Amino acid sequence: MAGRPREFDRDEALAKARDLFWERGYEGVSMSDLVDAMGIASARIYAAFESKEALFQEAVMLYASGEGGFATRALAEESTILDAFERLLRDAVLLYTRPNHPHGCMIVMAATNYTINNQAVRTRLGRYRRDRAASLHERLKMASEAGELKPDADPRALAEFYAAFLHGLSVQAADGVPRDILLSTLSPALLPLKSALLAKADDL
Repeated sequence: MAGRPREFDRDEALAKARDLFWERGYEGVSMSDLVDAMGIASARIYAAFESKEALFQEAVMLYASGEGGFATRALAEESTILDAFERLLRDAVLLYTRPNHPHGCMIVMAATNYTINNQAVRTRLGRYRRDRAASLHERLKMASEAGELKPDADPRALAEFYAAFLHGLSVQAADGVPRDILLSTLSPALLPLKSALLAKADDL
């Protein structure tokens, strides 16, 4: 009689799957790759996560609530709009270039190439990216309403600019551009926001 299968740590297995999807993208990961990375049989993966797509969705949620939540935390925790954007851009570079970890943003890098059968996955990741842009826009609108921005500043245009810049940072990091080079781009990248700030009386 065969013994019972060895118990496994679901959270640890999910983290391993997240890193694999982060490194190779959804299409670049096969079930055999997941078996090797997670250290459990495919039948147990299906029993625990139902499908590759469901596993991927959980992996994305794990990323978004952990490392990938850097922007949400910066926008919520910093009191000024400039501090918030300085922090989120710096935190993006530090995350995207960590040694011995997948480079770039998981939600960007996992969405590069898709077959027609996996369009739903691509659509879902696109929604995550649009939600990121929307959160930037919302924080900029709050700053505008609080009198931090000039009356003619365009919060949506600024939000789309920084969403595109974050996307570009991810691709550059994945291509191996060094951390110090990416950090050097942040000062010029912040100029549009700085030019939109309303000067305070004590700054005049």
